[in-house]
Amino acid sequence: MKHKEDFSTRVGVVIIGRNEGERLVRCFRSLQPYTNRLVYVDSGSSDSSQSTAQAMGVELVVLDTSIPFTAARARNAGFMRLMALYPDLDYVQFVDGDCEMAEGWIFAAADFLDANAQVSVVCGRRREKYPESTVYNNMCDREWDTPIGETKACGGDAMMRTKQFMEIGGFRERMIAGEEPELCLRFRLAGWKIWRIDHEMTMHDAAITRFSQWWRRSVRAGHAYAEGAWLYGNTPERLWVRESARAWLWGFIIPLVAVLLTMTNPLIGWMVLLIYVVQFLRMRYTLRNQNFSWAFITFNMLGKFAEFCGQIKFIWSLLTRKQVRLIEYK
Repeated sequence: MKHKEDFSTRVGVVIIGRNEGERLVRCFRSLQPYTNRLVYVDSGSSDSSQSTAQAMGVELVVLDTSIPFTAARARNAGFMRLMALYPDLDYVQFVDGDCEMAEGWIFAAADFLDANAQVSVVCGRRREKYPESTVYNNMCDREWDTPIGETKACGGDAMMRTKQFMEIGGFRERMIAGEEPELCLRFRLAGWKIWRIDHEMTMHDAAITRFSQWWRRSVRAGHAYAEGAWLYGNTPERLWVRESARAWLWGFIIPLVAVLLTMTNPLIGWMVLLIYVVQFLRMRYTLRNQNFSWAFITFNMLGKFAEFCGQIKFIWSLLTRKQVRLIEYK
């Protein structure tokens, strides 16, 4: 795929967002030099996102507000509109509206898929735009830093083969988080490979400046772990079983044991809580050569309590048969 003319007829882009403001403008501008086959899906924005898309010549899809929003639902709606407009597309690039596409990424991704017929999903390096502004942004930046090569899952930014995406049924729309690893699992079960290449892909702007934002994001992760384990915990994949077990152990079981023991022997109960100190020091020693701060390790441990709350949210949704609404942190 060497010529822009050829490229622009084979690749389309689906952007999703809600109240992204200037971030959305930067996202559109980073994509327009490569293709005009852009579809933006808006999930109930109260800012100027919808008018911005129209003014910049981007196809707009507005989701029905009577149905709970999820990123999975938005991506599926965008994909359907994209294929209705351009049914001959070979590849679709998904990107979140708070991201800017790196120069040359789309060419590199499409070239890689052209050269590797067994790969159906390709992703690259996602970076945090302001990693040093807050400890929360720094944690996101480290989260994006994953190994190069064949992998089990991608994130929200990735290029996929349109035909195979349709064959496996797209994203699971009711999932409020973790929809990408679940999708990739189905790709892999169908015999396809997921690959991360050593190329800059997107610049992400998490904009997490408050503890409450980080907490809600961690709760959402716990919900995703619970749902993944519920769907695939009894399969050889055992998706997120370990992550769910850790949330229960560190976020509930150990505190519960400490409280129960304190009722009969306060000293022993308080000694149980020293397990957290030991775990903190163990992590600090293990990560001593990787430039992880004390704050990073502290929030990593605190996150288990938030993840446990997410686990409970998912269990409650199963018991009440009600879909949990999207857990937003912005």
